[in-house]
Amino acid sequence: MAWVARFKELPLPLRVLFLASFVNRAGMFVFPLLAVYLVRGKDLSPGEAGLLISVGSTGLLVGSLLSGPLCDLRGRRTALLGALLLNAGGYLGLALLDGAPWTYAALLFVALVGMGMFSPASNTLVADLTTPEQRPFAYTISYVGNNLGMGVGPLLGGVAAAYSYHVMFAGNIAAGLLCAAMILFWVPNDRRRRDPDPASRRGRSGPLGHRHVLLLVLVSFFYVVPLIGLEYALPLAVTTVLHDSAGLVGAVYTINSVVVVGLGLLMEKHMRGRGTKALLLTAGLLWTLGLSVIVFGFSLPALLLSTVVWTLGEIIVSVVVPTYVADHVDEHRVGRFMALNGFVLGLARLVVPAGLGALWTAHGHRPVFLTLLIAPLLGMAAFAVLRIRPPAAATARAGTEQDAAPAAT
Repeated sequence: MAWVARFKELPLPLRVLFLASFVNRAGMFVFPLLAVYLVRGKDLSPGEAGLLISVGSTGLLVGSLLSGPLCDLRGRRTALLGALLLNAGGYLGLALLDGAPWTYAALLFVALVGMGMFSPASNTLVADLTTPEQRPFAYTISYVGNNLGMGVGPLLGGVAAAYSYHVMFAGNIAAGLLCAAMILFWVPNDRRRRDPDPASRRGRSGPLGHRHVLLLVLVSFFYVVPLIGLEYALPLAVTTVLHDSAGLVGAVYTINSVVVVGLGLLMEKHMRGRGTKALLLTAGLLWTLGLSVIVFGFSLPALLLSTVVWTLGEIIVSVVVPTYVADHVDEHRVGRFMALNGFVLGLARLVVPAGLGALWTAHGHRPVFLTLLIAPLLGMAAFAVLRIRPPAAATARAGTEQDAAPAAT
């Protein structure tokens, strides 16, 4: 298969990173079952467990913010190793400590700082080790592998938890340490060098020096809102509005994973050569179509069909945004912008469920799904007027063709 040949062309450290990321995701046994563990294993009330998870989840935001500076100052491998060790250490404390409830929130915070650090550091390393032509494919492989791991992880975690919560934690920690060993042995330690010409960086040392990248990442928040919002709203809609089995919620996530794994590489093939703005507008259109199916035809079949459609938009955004950052930010700032991208996701996880929960409580489910429909429409409007530069590969080809053109006589 063509994608296998393209995968082999990627540098060995990158192939190891993708395998390590898959193992890490597949070994995330604890987080999906954390509420169950705190209620049944630590005898907390559901309200206490929810509060502790919310407080601890701020670690995702902190981890995203720390990842960029750590990548740029200490190197990508150091950030990846630090992320995995923090995650393992936090979960080890949760498994062994029997203390006051606030200690669980503190340990979860440490574990999720590590989780929040990993993805931006991984995306930064992909930017380092790929050419502009390879980046969309590399980010697609990374995204597909992560989703495949996330599809396997909760299943394995459920089996482990049914046997013993200690086995669940041990499996998560072992997977993280295995990934750390793989990265330690096969991913080289990059040494960040200072720009030999500091004057060349004058006027672009801060985020505003790459204003078009900053705006693109921030506007992508409107495409993240429905993704996080559906994580909150779909389980409630299935169980409390449609009065179907909670087991059908799993069908939604299964469809999402199947579409990502089955169509991700095919979509990357069709995305090649397309402009960034056109791809982002297409993603917004897919999000809008998918959510319209729910808003105007609310039913279980509509929810399942919607998942197929909006997942295609999710794939596009997940590849295009980090690729654009890697193509247009100088190497001394890539880590910080990848961290900003992770921060946008973490911020959505923090504010969207709370906002939608208040809206649902006050007015029911319909305004919630209508709000989720409006979000990608706002994103499309913003991307339509945003100044977006062409892909680096296209720019390089244009420059080569111009240099090769014969001089006018």
